[in-house]
This record gives sequence, structure tokens and C-alpha cells, in this order.
Amino acid sequence: MAAHIRNFCIIAHVDHGKSTLADRLLQLTGTIPEREMTEQVLDSMELEREKGVTIKASAVRMSYTAHDGQTYELNLIDTPGHVDFTYEVSRALAACEGAVLVVDASQGIEAQTLANLYQAIEADLEIIPVVNKIDLPSARPDEVAEDLGNLLGISPDEVIRISAKEGTNVEQVLEAVVQRVPPPRGEADAPLRALVFDSHYDAYKGVVTYVRVVDGRVAMNDTLLMMATGARAKPVEIGVFAPDMKPIGELTTGEVGYIATGLKTVHDCRVGDTITNAANPAPEPLPGYRHPKPMVFAGIYPVNADDYADLRDALDKLQLNDASLVFQPETSQALGFGFRAGFLGLFHMEIIQERLEREYGLDVLFTAPSVEYEVVLRDGSTVLIDSPAELPDEGQIAEIREPWMDIQIFTPTDYYGAVMDLATKRRAEFTGQEYPAPHRVQLNYRIPLSELIVDFFDELKSRTRGYASLDYQFAEYRPDDLVRLEILVNGEPVDALASIVHRKDAYHKGQALITRLRKLIPRQLFDVAIQAAAGGRVISRANVKALRKDVLAKCYGGDVTRKKKLLEKQKRGKRRLKMVGNVEIPQEAFMAVLRLKEE
Repeated sequence: MAAHIRNFCIIAHVDHGKSTLADRLLQLTGTIPEREMTEQVLDSMELEREKGVTIKASAVRMSYTAHDGQTYELNLIDTPGHVDFTYEVSRALAACEGAVLVVDASQGIEAQTLANLYQAIEADLEIIPVVNKIDLPSARPDEVAEDLGNLLGISPDEVIRISAKEGTNVEQVLEAVVQRVPPPRGEADAPLRALVFDSHYDAYKGVVTYVRVVDGRVAMNDTLLMMATGARAKPVEIGVFAPDMKPIGELTTGEVGYIATGLKTVHDCRVGDTITNAANPAPEPLPGYRHPKPMVFAGIYPVNADDYADLRDALDKLQLNDASLVFQPETSQALGFGFRAGFLGLFHMEIIQERLEREYGLDVLFTAPSVEYEVVLRDGSTVLIDSPAELPDEGQIAEIREPWMDIQIFTPTDYYGAVMDLATKRRAEFTGQEYPAPHRVQLNYRIPLSELIVDFFDELKSRTRGYASLDYQFAEYRPDDLVRLEILVNGEPVDALASIVHRKDAYHKGQALITRLRKLIPRQLFDVAIQAAAGGRVISRANVKALRKDVLAKCYGGDVTRKKKLLEKQKRGKRRLKMVGNVEIPQEAFMAVLRLKEE
């Protein structure tokens, strides 16, 4: 049976037609009846359809009768396309033997195409190159096929040219999968080892794991053991995706399907874990498991303080489906009670924000994103901090280390100078360059993560008219001259406006923020001083002028000493008011920190 199984995935840059090609394959194999066909079948989340990006991996089983008369079972494992979800992509690739590499005929090869391709080659997959969108007026199929040929070391004639939208030549892709992708390797008699490449939470069935059985078989009466977490479970249901969940009795070597475990949280069964039989466990798990590490941190606060309990429930429910989201309660003097959450990247953070607002109807405020710093104290101990408010006093700190990333920018050679200029401004270090295709260059840099999460991608896109693309991986923690930039309103530090910046940037960032806040903080009946402080001294200050009543209105003519007396009395009153007065900071002021970084 395993000889007639083909497990493959489709890898591509965002918006190169991956989901559309998957739709055509489902149609061609008759997996979905015509009347039930919709656009982007596998992207079931409303957000995925709207943004045109696959966020959750999914799988589907198709039955295809090839030209040789044999019927094959094809398992398509759909992978997320965004760089924030590279770990999920790597697990999906580990579950396959082949990959269809899709490249847009008008855009050509881009950074994520390359990043995913290198991952697929590392995983030892058979690569089937495909040029999509040949029906577009701006398509350059021959040029792109030649680039792909040079990249893979094959003849451009071996590259399949298709239009997923029109359905042109899509059957050639299915034939190539059958002919070129090897059948799954694995030992049917060995103890069970199944790779979890994704999971979701179901209210009735508990955690539903998406698995590829590598060795052995799994049946309904087995007791299962998760090798990384040590959790045990009895299957509630075992089945395949066709493309809806269809229960079958068991899964055998090489097959892809799902196991509903009945476990109550995704933490018990994480992506990348190996499932084995508790009665006859495998001696060692499948390689490659690691814990997804959050890279970007932000505070989440309810706009209305009464919504705090609802926000906690919503985050708990999101965490059931998304094990990479981490959060813990925190309190801010300015914003009240909320949570500190960790995300895989800015896009992941944006998705969580949209889901909180749409699916749970919450009005939430996200503070400016920050990264996790390593702080070495004078007593030799090291602490990790992800919020500027947690930074210890300067006297206790020996050094602050910040995370640096390796980035690859892929751009047409015309924008070489513009990209170099942007990278230099962001403290990036040039590490090398390659020319994977004529007229295209890959620039490699090492850059602080804090510079990368601040609208770097948006600026890169605008400087290159949308042609450049970016891929990044964590490199190392490196010590640097960093200070906390604090904002004091009326002498009181406001923790939610604090940030950690490079000492040389502190002055102009502080000044820009003070200028913005001066317009946003409403005038009081007394003068309000707004100050920016870094390294223990004030570096910028502005005053919000007091509202004042015209106490001289009743004096017309008469002695000047009378006027002076009234003004003096008003001044004393304002001084007294300033000692007891409280300044309310509006919501827009906290957003100013974010907007400051957008400009």
C-alpha cells in the first residue's frame, strides 16, 4: 500500500498562487464536488482569505488515477507562507517526501521562495519546480524558468508552466508528483512513531493532532504517549482529511491523517512532537523538535477596565489553538491591569490583535512592541527582560545584550543602493551577497531585532516599489550601549511610554516623542512638564501651558499694584493645585509611541 502513497507539500512566497493551485488539484482529483467548491478551500480562517496568507498548516488526502492506470493516494500538506511561521513550515516539510516549488511568472524568485526551498533541500525532498500565472500580461515564464533552472541545476524545459487560476497544465503537476516523488520510507513492523506537524483544539474531541505516521501503525484501542511532553491519551477518533475530517479505524506507515486525543490543551501535544505507543514505545523520538521561541513582546490592555476577565478568557481560548502564544498578567501605573504577551513576530502579533477584536469583540490596546534583552548584573547573574519597565537600575547593570538577527534581502539590482542605505541607518552589518539570478541580488546582513521590528519591512517595500523580500533567523545576543528612555509627566515616570534605545539615538527619539505628546496631553489648570530622561538625566523637556481665567477682566483703569496683586494670588493658587493635581493621559498618547515608529 505504501508504494502507492505520495506525501508532498507546496512551497511558495506569499501570494504566488499556492492556495489557488491547491484548489485546482482538489478539483481535478474530484476530492471536492463542484457544487461545494469555494476559493481557497484550505484557508478556512476568514483572516487567511482576507490577507491572502496561509496562517495555519492543513492537510488533505486526494485519490488520483495516473496515466499508468494505477490509483495513488496523494497527501497534500499545506504550509504557512509567512516568515513568522518558519518552524511550522519545517515540521510540515519533515512530514513529506516531495515539494512543489511555485514561483510567480511575473514576480520571479523571492526571499521566502529561497528560504523555503533551502529548508526543503535540507529535509532531502524531491523538488518539482513550477512557474505559475503564465496567463498574466506581465508574465515572463521563459525568463523565470531559466532562473529556476540555474538555481536547481536543471534544464529550464523541466520546469512545469501552469496557470492555477485557468487550470492550464495543472494535471502535469499531479503526474510529476506521482512519477518523481518517492513513496514514503518507514518500517511497518517497528514501534509506532508519528510526527505531529500541526494541531487544533476541538471543544468535543480535545486536541486534534495532524500526524504523519513514519513507522508502525496506530489504532483506536492503543494508549498513546507524547514523547516530548510525556502526556498520555486514548484516541477519541482517528481519521483522514478528505478535506473535511473523515473517521477511519487506523493509520498505517506512510499515511497522513489526524488523531483526536481528548487532551485539554495544545501544550500537552506541541507541533514537532513524536507520538508513540505507551505499551511499546519507540527507543527515540523523531529529530528536529524544538520549542517555538517568542521574539516580539507587547502589553495587551483592555480599553475598558471591566473587560479584563473577558480578555483573559479570550487569550486562554486563543492559546488552546496556538501554543506559540505566551502571556502573563502585568500591571501598569498608567494603563491598569493587562497582560504581557510574546509573539513569533510582528505579523503573528497583528493576527492575534485582529482575532481578539473580531472573534471576541474586545476593544484592546497594544503597547509598542519590544524584544527580549539579556541583562548581566554586577553580581554575575543574568536576567531576561521583555519590558523596559523591568530594567534594573543602571548602577546594578554590568552590560545589556540585545538579540541580533541574520537577514537575507532579495531585491532587483536596481534598488541595491536604496537597500544598502536603509540597512546602514538601522545599525545593520553587511555580511555578504550572492546573485542567485541575473538582475537579482541577495544581500545578507546582521541587524538588531529591535531595529527590524520597527517598520523595517514597510520601509524596505516602499524603497523598492514592493519588489524586495525579506527572510530572517535568530543569530545571537550581543552586548551594546543601551539605555532606558523614560517619559516623565509632571515629574512622574509613565511606565507604558518607556522604551530601551541605543544611547546615541536616545536624544532625538526622546525629543520626537516629547513634541508629539505635547500636542496630545490636554491642557490642565496648571503647567504640566513633560520630560524625556535617559541614563539618569533629563534630555528633553516641553511644557503644556495652563488654562487660565482672566482675573484682570474686572480691572479697568486704576492702579497697577491692584493688577499685580490679583496675578500673584492666581499664581499661588496654581502652585497649590499643581501639588495635588493629577494628569490624565489619553489613549492616543500611548499610540504615539507606535506612530512615532511608523513615520
